[in-house]
Amino acid sequence: MSTQVTITLPDEIYQRAERFARLANRDVASILADTLQLSIPLTRANVFDLEPVSCLSDNQVLSLTRLQMQPVQDARLSELLDRQQSGLLVESERLELQTLMQIYQEGLLRKATALSEAVNRGLMEPLS
Repeated sequence: MSTQVTITLPDEIYQRAERFARLANRDVASILADTLQLSIPLTRANVFDLEPVSCLSDNQVLSLTRLQMQPVQDARLSELLDRQQSGLLVESERLELQTLMQIYQEGLLRKATALSEAVNRGLMEPLS
């Protein structure tokens, strides 16, 4: 299934996409679709259940600025990353590593959004 979207791009970006499409013998739309697919990280389905940070109370926003991965997950992620770096990661661990990386990235994005919101509300000073 596909959804058609209309976007306005800066001329320079469109020209870059057009040149690349010509070089690859493809249409611009497929180049842009592939670029978006590769650029936007996967998120878990339950992300839709999260309330936007801008709608949270001040206390909830401040709480999110201290968000950290669960210690067990963090330790396992470190272990799997070490195994990957050493070339010892087995196939059965790859999906686990991918899942933990996704959890980490989603949490980091949520925390960064909360930090921005906290600064915008005057709840904390900008980080230097």
